Amino acid sequence: MHASELSHPNQLHGLTVAELEAIARQIREKHLEVVSTSGGHLGPGLGVVELTLALYQTLDLDHDRVVWDVGHQAYPHKLVTGRWNNFHTLRQKDGVAGYLKRCESRFDHFGAGHASTSISAALGMALARDQRGEDFKCVAVIGDGALTGGMALEAINHAGHLPKTRLLVVLNDNDMSISPPVGALSTHLNRMRLSKPVQFLQGNAEEAIRSLPFLHGELPAELQNLKESLRRLAVPKVGAVFEELGFTYMGPVDGHDIGAMIRTFQAAHREEGPVLVHVATTKGKGYAYAEADQVGYHAQSAFDLATGKAYPSSKPKPPSWSKVFGQTLVKICEQDPRVVGITAAMATGTGLDILEKALPKQYFDVGIAEQHAVTMAAGMACEGLRPVVAIYSTFLQRAYDQLIHDVGIQNLPVTFVLDRAGIVGADGPTHQGQYDISYLRAVPNFTVMAPKDEAELQRMLVTSIDHDGPCAIRFPRGEGEGVPLMEEGWQPLEIGRGEVLAEGEDLLIVAYGSMVYPAMSTAGLLQERGVRATVINARFLRPLDEALIAPLARRIGRVVTMEEGALPGGFGAAVVEALNDQEVLVPVLRLGIPDVLVDHASPDQSKQALGLTPPQMAERILERFAASLARLPRQAVAARA
Repeated sequence: MHASELSHPNQLHGLTVAELEAIARQIREKHLEVVSTSGGHLGPGLGVVELTLALYQTLDLDHDRVVWDVGHQAYPHKLVTGRWNNFHTLRQKDGVAGYLKRCESRFDHFGAGHASTSISAALGMALARDQRGEDFKCVAVIGDGALTGGMALEAINHAGHLPKTRLLVVLNDNDMSISPPVGALSTHLNRMRLSKPVQFLQGNAEEAIRSLPFLHGELPAELQNLKESLRRLAVPKVGAVFEELGFTYMGPVDGHDIGAMIRTFQAAHREEGPVLVHVATTKGKGYAYAEADQVGYHAQSAFDLATGKAYPSSKPKPPSWSKVFGQTLVKICEQDPRVVGITAAMATGTGLDILEKALPKQYFDVGIAEQHAVTMAAGMACEGLRPVVAIYSTFLQRAYDQLIHDVGIQNLPVTFVLDRAGIVGADGPTHQGQYDISYLRAVPNFTVMAPKDEAELQRMLVTSIDHDGPCAIRFPRGEGEGVPLMEEGWQPLEIGRGEVLAEGEDLLIVAYGSMVYPAMSTAGLLQERGVRATVINARFLRPLDEALIAPLARRIGRVVTMEEGALPGGFGAAVVEALNDQEVLVPVLRLGIPDVLVDHASPDQSKQALGLTPPQMAERILERFAASLARLPRQAVAARA
């Protein structure tokens, strides 16, 4: 059977190990072919090909449930569940999603794009099963990096307290998340992987036995059992950790030995209560470049499969927002030892890898533990430091209580830098940074701002660190506007003050952050139609510059707000509320992301679909204010046209 013939994972039943190994090679080839062409997550899926096939041979996925943590390692799962023929549409508009989605396939039992959720979800399914008197298996596949997330440990703690609840947790231990995992647990697992007995068993001894001519490459059951027993003796501590928590521990088992995994999973299914199977894999397995650089090849844009190198850009690009932030923070840290940078396992994504290399003593990576990162920063601020916490907008959602309870209420000087704010593209709904404007508006004592370009980001970072209270700065994914950067002497902004970028008497446009330049383009298009607009760069969401906005709104009488965020509770809502409070009762058109989920597509495609390109916004404005604009003095409009 060829992997392309698989339309149902149960077709793996009854295949020999040799047949499964052939399918594994075909899956890797397809995986590399598609990701090298269209981009996507590379290393995670390559590492779990054999794990997926071995696990699915022991399950009936018409009934059994499998929850893949995060989901970016589930490309092999997609390829054996009927998506081979359209896998080339991966992460493209209307194509195969980069993560699991319940609406995409009946075999995607739980959707996720954030880490550490799988054990909780699988345990919930198991408890529902028992409650309803049903009989099926529930499996969570979680990486060792995701175990640094407190939610995973909470779920393990609860599951271990339920000795009669059948649950299988597969620990995919590749000593990596996106970056190398941190913390005592990952250190403990790594110590086990590098122990001499385990290395011996995974090395020459086993290979020598297999090569004996009368064994034909197979390991006899007796020697296999001895191998498993020796492994267990080699790592009593790591097994004891989970067994003390109420789990039956099995492993470690070689995550690229299909036969060994099938035997282990079959044994695990026979246990009555919760079981943890420890599987040791190699991230990027089968592609030398990905194995050698597991951080760089976690995810890739399109690249040359032969060389492993990304295709060069057709024209020079401005530096990314993340890079500008990282470089600016290094300069600030060099001048002020109180300033430290904190990341939650996303150093390269947030630009803090630059700080790690330059000033490692002022850099902290807490692992996939956003809640801990926020409260740790609060503790640092209590003792006189000025922590800068860099987390993607979508991931900071996980620490909302800490933002309020530990930072906001205590009015502590912590700076939050929200990368990937707004529309992020191919990662889809779980990663869109569209909610931070709404969720930060209500947090007590916070100053919240967004720069129009990279130079303003530099000034806002200084403003935040100088301020004696909590601050948040949001900026989008990708390259900046390409404006000249300031090398030194950055002056803080006056908090709560916006700026007027263009003047006109027909319309007032108030734009926030990444929508300021599109607002200026929109104003240019409107001027071609005889409508002149005043454009405000709001800079601050909280406090809003009401002293600037309200008088202009009252005089002009037509207001448009622009934001790259959710409209419910967003920036436009803040402007409307402020005008209402000051009894400036004028019509307001709010442009932003409506109350919808933004699916995977390129950012430009998403903005087009949402009506957020300058030509579209100009048309919407003319449509909305057609009647009142028509009442302008004809002579003035004609002269402008």
